[in-house]
Amino acid sequence: MIFVKRNTYRGLSFVVYFFLICSGLNAQKVTINDRISQTPLEGVFISDHQKQVYTTSNSKGQADISQFEHSDSILFQLVGYKVYITSFKDLNASDFKVFLSEETGLMDGIVVSGSKFEESRKDIPRQIQVINSGEMQFASQETTADVLQNTGNVFVQRSQMGGGSPIMRGFEANKVLMVVDGIRMNNAVYRGGHLQNVITLDNSVLERTELLFGPGSVIYGSDALGGVMSFYTKRPVLSGAKGKTFASANAYTRYSTANSEKTGHIDLNIGFNKIASFTSFTYSDFDDLRQGGSRRAAYKDFGKRDFYVERIGGKDSVLNNSNPNIQKQSGYKQYDFLQKILFSPSSRVTHTLNFQYSTSSDIPRYDRLAQFNDKPAYAEWFYGPQKRLLGSYHLDLNEKTAFYDKARVILAYQNIEESRYDRRFNREFRNSRIEKLNIYSLNVDLEKALKKNEFRYGLEVNYNKVGSSAYGESVITGERNSLDTRYPNGGSSMRTVAGYLTHSMELNKKLILSEGVRYSNVELKANFGEKTFFPFPYSDIKQTNGALNGNIGLVFLPEKSWKLSAYGSTGFRSPNVDDLSKVFESVPGNVIVPNPSLKPEYTYNAELSIAKSLFNRIHLEGTAYYTWYTNAITTKFGRFNGQDSILYDGKMSRVQTSVNAGKAYVYGGNITLYAEIIKNVGLSNTFNYTYGRVKTDSSDYPLDHIPPVFGRSSVNVKLKRFRGEFFVLYNGWKRIKNYNLVGEDNIAQATADGMPSWYTLNLRTAIEVNRYLQLQVSVENLLDRNYRIFASGINAPGRNFLVTLRVKV
Repeated sequence: MIFVKRNTYRGLSFVVYFFLICSGLNAQKVTINDRISQTPLEGVFISDHQKQVYTTSNSKGQADISQFEHSDSILFQLVGYKVYITSFKDLNASDFKVFLSEETGLMDGIVVSGSKFEESRKDIPRQIQVINSGEMQFASQETTADVLQNTGNVFVQRSQMGGGSPIMRGFEANKVLMVVDGIRMNNAVYRGGHLQNVITLDNSVLERTELLFGPGSVIYGSDALGGVMSFYTKRPVLSGAKGKTFASANAYTRYSTANSEKTGHIDLNIGFNKIASFTSFTYSDFDDLRQGGSRRAAYKDFGKRDFYVERIGGKDSVLNNSNPNIQKQSGYKQYDFLQKILFSPSSRVTHTLNFQYSTSSDIPRYDRLAQFNDKPAYAEWFYGPQKRLLGSYHLDLNEKTAFYDKARVILAYQNIEESRYDRRFNREFRNSRIEKLNIYSLNVDLEKALKKNEFRYGLEVNYNKVGSSAYGESVITGERNSLDTRYPNGGSSMRTVAGYLTHSMELNKKLILSEGVRYSNVELKANFGEKTFFPFPYSDIKQTNGALNGNIGLVFLPEKSWKLSAYGSTGFRSPNVDDLSKVFESVPGNVIVPNPSLKPEYTYNAELSIAKSLFNRIHLEGTAYYTWYTNAITTKFGRFNGQDSILYDGKMSRVQTSVNAGKAYVYGGNITLYAEIIKNVGLSNTFNYTYGRVKTDSSDYPLDHIPPVFGRSSVNVKLKRFRGEFFVLYNGWKRIKNYNLVGEDNIAQATADGMPSWYTLNLRTAIEVNRYLQLQVSVENLLDRNYRIFASGINAPGRNFLVTLRVKV
């Protein structure tokens, strides 16, 4: 009998012991959610301070942290969120639940663009802004150009509604670098004027956007003079468990009144244990844009569209616009598709295939269509469908070896097609110019930590092949004839090979030193082929340029609430095909001809930043910078074959050419404020000032692309199922005396006094109806103010009501 009791006791002990083990194992699985929305967060990086032990959360926001039981502290990091540090004991007390808060945008959080690998923002000595997917979803903007403008730190110019040219620290177009998923978007025909390529990125699938202000040539090479815009699209999500499937879908539809926007989006994720797929499609239909009706008394007719041209009965006819606030012939359509496939055979290796395609309808060039001098200047002027195709393979390795701890290899191919079509009023022939690019690239980036030292190094190879064709076509008979091409009709190419090395080290707990160096070699070839239209004294152009760039930065953290940093860097931009060999009408009556003697542009930048947190509720950061700009490429009046004017497109036009203007400088500053007034209610403010001049023998002359004072102020409310924001966007005056009359400031689009200052009042809300449904209602430009952004050729939207309905399953 005693024997039976003992066996029974042992059996019960085993059951209790087994139950306790299982309970303990279950307790060691942490769940991580967003603090406001309560939704699970996938991809949270969990580690100890030395990153010797680490894991990531799955699609349910869960991770096994049993390996951290003896760690002194546990860090939870996710881009766009504040770093959360706790202990295993405290996790146990909170039932192993973690809630992460969105970052304030100053010292907290982690970023990728600074070095191409994850690092804490407080360790970086330069100005960076992160826009996460939650912010973009709440903003519910029509295009990625609108997303950038909404930050209050990026100035965006527009020549038509289907566009948006970002300006960072006074640099625009081919002097600002755009990168998507680690791949350069800037190509050999990115021009120095205004670009609209950023709208080919669908903001519906962006996981985050990182804005790196100032020269970024050490990490990114040519073109990164004013800054780098790094866009990261959403990744496929694995199920996180063998034999299980994770499926999710998101969809939304949006309507905007200012341009009768009708947008629909759907994306689908299907994830298994080791392989996952993410598919997305977005369609947008924009009608003609209505501008604001409330004008200044001094400019009561500014921007009114009184006429438009239609071809009726085989004849160009000028028609009266019944509502001059409707900017006729500005609407367009756009289609965006993305497909990603992720395969992760182990936690150390990830393979990703990335396919992106964007195209549009014809996009009217509104500023040209609105030109009128006794009669309309043009009957037609539009960009053909803007096509961007990207295919890439990404290999990510996460394993400590003698040469790296993390490694990333990206092979990519891009196919770009751009076209321009114009026909002057009452002319029979339409001019058609088409550019096609094939772009191949290889990026290898590696990271290695040795004690207190972190090394990052890599290689980049990039090759652009440009084909340019043109023809004239009769709108009556369809007959085609020869026409001069925008770029050399014999073809052009551009090749870049570069290598870089960066290093950072904690000198002590308060000082962080970072430095880096990069060498780039750029070769360009252009063949003019047939010389019927322009008998240049040369048949081809060939250039080879080398550039050595460096940077050095120091971060001082006197205490947790302070950050002081100093940063010095150099940047360069090698002349591309557009700089060296294009022939086109820059503004009516002026034509640009090639200059094969162009040299690379260089910048030398110094900046100081200071950031302070008060009571963990108020966060203030200020940055001041000075950029010395040498060999600046700009346009000047010149001669061709000894003549100051030539016959172009049927009329005499003054000759302009791109030249290295010698020396210029840009300086300015940024102030950013975030403050939590009371729980769940916050204030934010940005303010930007930029000043730029070209050095001359007499007096300094305004540098083009320099925006007026601009910024953004807002009040935010964040509750469990509700979010609201009231905000003001504003611009100061751009006076005539500060315009560059031969550059890209578009003086013809301004008033007689320049571009007036303006502000808009705006309100947006989002309500979580239930776990599946969200309703967003916004009103932009509440006062229906009429205004135009500096250097733009189209007026901004008037009062605009937006309704967005989102579904998530």
